[in-house]
Amino acid sequence: MSRSSQLPYFPLSLYGWKIWLPIVAVGAAVGLILYVLYWPLMLIDAVMVLALLAFFRDIPRTIPGQVGIMVAPADGKVTEITRVDHLPWFGGPALKIGIFLSVLDVHINRSPCAATVISTKFERGLFLDARHPESGKKNQSNTILLTGPGKTTDDAPVAVVRQVAGAIARRIICPFHPGESLTRGQRIGMIAFGSRTELIVPHPDQWQTMVQVGMSVKGGASVLLQLRD
Repeated sequence: MSRSSQLPYFPLSLYGWKIWLPIVAVGAAVGLILYVLYWPLMLIDAVMVLALLAFFRDIPRTIPGQVGIMVAPADGKVTEITRVDHLPWFGGPALKIGIFLSVLDVHINRSPCAATVISTKFERGLFLDARHPESGKKNQSNTILLTGPGKTTDDAPVAVVRQVAGAIARRIICPFHPGESLTRGQRIGMIAFGSRTELIVPHPDQWQTMVQVGMSVKGGASVLLQLRD
């Protein structure tokens, strides 16, 4: 079991504690001052703090147990289902599903399958709106290559998860390293304040797409792809 999978459950994501803990501290200090000056204003402060903390909520999910599936790596709305003619990661065609995370969605990212991490690669870039068609190519991102469970970093990838920053999101978190093992639906990081997450798999003809553009999905719980018989 990897070190990150051993994090205890907490209603707010522990991946984002360096962001939400100062929010709590500052909010409490401001609330105390407002209480002394004019207590009804403290209610406004409390609402603002709770609204900010909602970005970091971590909701437990029931992970599907079927064989041969890929689950959603994030909550949000499916904005893209595209066949790509060639990707160097796979040396051939691929299928890409893009998910837009609004500021109202849970921002935890999850592994689409049981896997071993081959590599992670952070790339600096722009901060276009995550719904922009070029955001996946030009925005700041983190790319996670995954191979099958029990395999090594020298094996071919079976899936790629890309965490893509948006116009508001400026912090991508992924604490995993090459060689670490993941279970299906396991938390693998988060993107703070609205973003885009992509799932990319090789051999597109082997997969049946279980979602359509415009559908809302839940990370770790919604099935995106099913292997064909």
